[in-house]
This record gives sequence, C-alpha cells and structure tokens, in this order.
Amino acid sequence: MSVSFKIEGLRDLDAQLEKLSKSAGKGVLRRTLRDAAEPLAEKARAIVRKKKRALEKSITISTKLDERQGRMHRRMFRDDKASVEMFVGPSYELGDGGRHGHLVEFGTAPHIVGGVFKGARHPGTAPQPFMRPAWDADQQQMLERLKAKLWDEIQKSVARAERKAARRAAKG
Repeated sequence: MSVSFKIEGLRDLDAQLEKLSKSAGKGVLRRTLRDAAEPLAEKARAIVRKKKRALEKSITISTKLDERQGRMHRRMFRDDKASVEMFVGPSYELGDGGRHGHLVEFGTAPHIVGGVFKGARHPGTAPQPFMRPAWDADQQQMLERLKAKLWDEIQKSVARAERKAARRAAKG
C-alpha cells in the first residue's frame, strides 16, 4: 500500500526554516502539524460508529506512540533524529477504545478465544475502517492547510527571532 502526493514550495519554506534555531524550527513544525491534522482527526471521529463511543473519544493527535509502536518505529527510523512527526489515531492512553482501534479498522479473523471465555469460537469481525476513509477524504486539504499554516508560523518565528536579536544587539 502506498500513497503519493506532490507538494510545491518546500524549498522556500526550508530556506526560511534555516533562519531559525533547531528548537524553534521543531516548535514551528509541531504546532503546524497539530493544527493541520485536527480536521483529519475530526473526520475519523465522525466516521466511527456512535456505539463505539470509547473509540471515538480515544482518537487523538500526538507526537508519541505506545511502547510497542515506539520500538518498531525506532527500528525503522533510527537514523532520522532531526525529523518532527505527528501521529493521528486511537490512543491507548485515552482508554480501552484506543486498544481496540486496529481491530475495528482492519477487522478480525475467526479465532479461538482465550481468557474468561477460553475455548469459545469467535466468528471474527468485518472491518469498519475509520482512519483510512478520513485520510482519503482529507489528505489534499490537509496538505494545503499544512503549507499555508507552515508558511505563517515560519514567518512569525523568523520575525520573533529577528526582534530578539535586535534587542540583544541594542543592549550591547
């Protein structure tokens, strides 16, 4: 499975980001990614059936993954320490709904149950996707929001950094 898209104007944005310190640049990217991703999270929440209320409440935007996801992610991207990432989806930290999000999204195969009902046959469940349809419906708009917000945030941060440098220079 792959997704392709084209973004123009990143060279200009990158040149402006170079004017900022590394921490200021990361702050700009985090704020921008969070703002641009919120409508995507809202679409996913709206798609989740209302009887899956706990799952709906668990959909969040975060820079963190759960422990297992974090280990897998670090293995895949161990050399990329300068990047800024934002994740949208169900969170384990926001209750049981997040723990079952992947089972709702992708469904389950028939299986023998363990635990309290050990030995029972579960017929499996059909997929009820909510994240993928939200992404498909919002990806182009999200990229446009991201581009516009990123440009605005960079301009504000560059202006802030220039004012700060001017104050320092005036003090001597």
